[in-house]
Amino acid sequence: MAKQEKTLMGEALVKEVCRRIRVARSYWDAHNNAACRGERERALALYDTLTQEQKEKIPQQLRVWLRDRSEKCFSAHRTPPKSKRQPKI
Repeated sequence: MAKQEKTLMGEALVKEVCRRIRVARSYWDAHNNAACRGERERALALYDTLTQEQKEKIPQQLRVWLRDRSEKCFSAHRTPPKSKRQPKI
């Protein structure tokens, strides 16, 4: 998958960013936070490679969701996810 991301350019890159944001939103709506976090990070990494003109092509609703979730739910001041393993007593 990493090879495909590097070859995306122009409109294909914009479409891929939009798709990844939508997938992250669907995970968020399903309360699947771990999957949402991963997709959001991938979307954000691709979003950071876009030019200003390309960023404007992404619907505002998706840009706002990506920014709000990044700041409110996944920023450094939030509690990190806990492991699924139970500590030994």
